[in-house]
Amino acid sequence: KGHCNRFDEWIRRRLRMCIWKQWKRARTRLRELRALGQPDWIAFMMANSRRGYWEMARNLNNAMNKTYFEQLGLRSLQERYLKLRSAL
Repeated sequence: KGHCNRFDEWIRRRLRMCIWKQWKRARTRLRELRALGQPDWIAFMMANSRRGYWEMARNLNNAMNKTYFEQLGLRSLQERYLKLRSAL
């Protein structure tokens, strides 16, 4: 159970990192963060940050949380594991 939860968290962070890499320019990052509902001052600070992709993926946790990925269709390994375990 704990392994599935940690792996879920790692997968979501890795996906956030890939999305951040796709938004190459600060202007694009600012636009996308605003579209995700982040306040302007937070979006501006994050868009202009010079931190690495992996570090920014951790900071994007508020903008792209678990429900964001569930809406995109990403299923949780932990929920699937518990569902399969209860079926046995």
